[in-house]
Amino acid sequence: MISAIIVGIITGFFSGFLGVGGGTILVPMLLFLGFPLKEAIGISVTQMMMSSIYGSYLNYKKGLLKIKNGLSLAIGGAVGAAFSGFIIKHASKEVLGAIFLTLVFIAIIRFFITVKEPHDEPPIDNKKLFFIGLFVGAIAISVGVGGAILITPILVGFLKYKLKTTVSLSLFFVVFSSVSGFISQSIAGHINYLEGFTIGLASLVGTYFGIKLYHSIDTKNHKKILLAWYIFIFFAMIYKLYF
Repeated sequence: MISAIIVGIITGFFSGFLGVGGGTILVPMLLFLGFPLKEAIGISVTQMMMSSIYGSYLNYKKGLLKIKNGLSLAIGGAVGAAFSGFIIKHASKEVLGAIFLTLVFIAIIRFFITVKEPHDEPPIDNKKLFFIGLFVGAIAISVGVGGAILITPILVGFLKYKLKTTVSLSLFFVVFSSVSGFISQSIAGHINYLEGFTIGLASLVGTYFGIKLYHSIDTKNHKKILLAWYIFIFFAMIYKLYF
């Protein structure tokens, strides 16, 4: 139980700070602790749901999350994810992996090398956000990730939104994907509710401090940390998909 609380706090912190669902952090830790893969994924989805809802609430209180804009992105993602079954059926793992890695690589280049933090943020375009969510939801869910890893670089690199705006939107995007995943995993019987909600509740503590640090840290330093995270994910996905 103590180990579950510690794992939850660590996962929640990075989830809130980086604006991600936390699955790429939690699942490896649970596997290391001896949990079966399906059970680890179910626990991860539970934690992801709780921390993303709480983190989005904190961002909303800070005025960084506009629900209307977040809904455009999240609903697009939900619609896109509905096509994931068709995509998985007709595309090989190697093809999907190549598409995903290409998108991540381009996003990293656009996000960290060619783009500077804008002084004036362009108006939020809900139609663009919907179609970005649609595209990311279809691709990301088809290769087994939540989608936040692509949302933030796309919004910063291509639409030139400010980093704090995009991290808030990407975390809200995870709310919809994680709730859907929780329902699906529950129906399939893969949720360990005791461990899931213990880690989920502990993660709220970590999420609070992660969000707090994210609000106070300099954008330049935050980008450096995100760069290291994205590079790690890039190579981790190569290992997961091809080795």
